[in-house]
Amino acid sequence: MAKSDIWWRQVFRPLVFICKKVDQKMDGAVSFFLRHFGKTRFMLTMSKKARVLGLERLFLVGPKAFLYFFIFYLIRDLILYIVIPIGIAHWTD
Repeated sequence: MAKSDIWWRQVFRPLVFICKKVDQKMDGAVSFFLRHFGKTRFMLTMSKKARVLGLERLFLVGPKAFLYFFIFYLIRDLILYIVIPIGIAHWTD
């Protein structure tokens, strides 16, 4: 390990520890929010159904809802992972 790597870890280890303690006190609400940021209730329930039923059976249950589910995810992921980073890169130049 490089010397700069050591001081970096020593600075942020207490901060991470404090954040984890706060998250535990809130019964995991912070980590749940960060994992599901930008998702609607519909998207959360469809994700759960996709895990339980599988994608093929989920499609057979409701093709229209299945299509909306993927469109919502595509739009959300497009904005979060493509549009925002490109915008930030463009604005910081």
